[in-house]
Amino acid sequence: MRPTNTTILTKVLAVATLILCLAFRGNAQMKYFKKFPDKANPQAVGIKITERFLSRPHSTYGNPLKMNQPAPQVTYPDVCTWLGGFWFAKATDNKELFNKLEARFQPLFTNEAPLLPKPNHVDNNVFGTLPLELYIQTKDKKYLDMGLLYANTQWEVPQNASASEKKWADSGYTWQTRIWLDDMFMITAVQAQAFKATGDMKYLNRAAKEMLVYLDSIQLPTGLFYHAPSAHFSWGRGNGWMAVGMAELLRALPENNPYRSNIMNAYLKMMATLKENQSPTGMWRQVIDDPTMWEETSCTAMFTYAMIVGVRKGWLNEKQYGAAAAKAWITLTTNYIDENGDVTKVCEGTNIGNSAEHYRNRQGLTGDLHGQAPVLWCAYALTAPKL
Repeated sequence: MRPTNTTILTKVLAVATLILCLAFRGNAQMKYFKKFPDKANPQAVGIKITERFLSRPHSTYGNPLKMNQPAPQVTYPDVCTWLGGFWFAKATDNKELFNKLEARFQPLFTNEAPLLPKPNHVDNNVFGTLPLELYIQTKDKKYLDMGLLYANTQWEVPQNASASEKKWADSGYTWQTRIWLDDMFMITAVQAQAFKATGDMKYLNRAAKEMLVYLDSIQLPTGLFYHAPSAHFSWGRGNGWMAVGMAELLRALPENNPYRSNIMNAYLKMMATLKENQSPTGMWRQVIDDPTMWEETSCTAMFTYAMIVGVRKGWLNEKQYGAAAAKAWITLTTNYIDENGDVTKVCEGTNIGNSAEHYRNRQGLTGDLHGQAPVLWCAYALTAPKL
């Protein structure tokens, strides 16, 4: 029986409606991220932050007060900023910027080889994200070999491992496990990059299993995290590492991955509480749920990035979280980036404390890479054609 004109028209209309719905959904997800004041233009901000990174020597753990000291190695704040630069250059098809970032890497094969981090700690192994990203973008095998060394040694137990490290490894986790908040970027980032470079699911499953043990161990019922079991304060940047770590892992995990739903639930719970604790200015505070604390830029940028990713991927309600992320981005970029391209009010490196005053009295630095990196991640997330 041949289809009638009415049947054909009905099918055409159904397909057209579906296409329009999908198009509307994509536009709705992006409408909060399309029009910004000049100072908040993501392309301009991304170039400014990247060029600022390229103009400075390797840092000592991101601290601008130590820029005159020789760096002991390439430290993780540099890695995070450099990685953001590579992401941003690719998203904006800025080949000139990419070439500068790649050229900065080349001495690590020659005269700067002593600055390569030893693959013996989460903060060192995250370096592998850089050569893996270079491999993803160039397909040059020398980058793959270097990057996989850092991804693989995170699970290869060294001979001098402690009893505790061996116990973690025997349970299927990395021997570098220590249940610190920032681990959930340092571990998951390099493993997710290794998956993107190779397509081998073992890397993603490692990271996802590791994430679950951290969530089970230290996430609070509110969705936030204490700085440590002995420090009952939801320090901003520590929570930022978790927020970004979950967002990064979720955008790499396939929908049918058995670990995904638990990680997604933890992410959504955290995002809801963050939205409730956003200050009227759009910022987040040094201790997230303490309204007397000062507003801090590194955690604000990290939470903004996690929300931009969630909105663009369709995990978060666009009206609520798109508005929250856009407000934070505008405040960050119009009020907290100086003429040099340095982010201001970045909490200095912070160890655990036993009082609110410990966190309140931390110095807010200008140009610390702990703040430069997540602002650059946001610029990437706002300019990438697809996340």
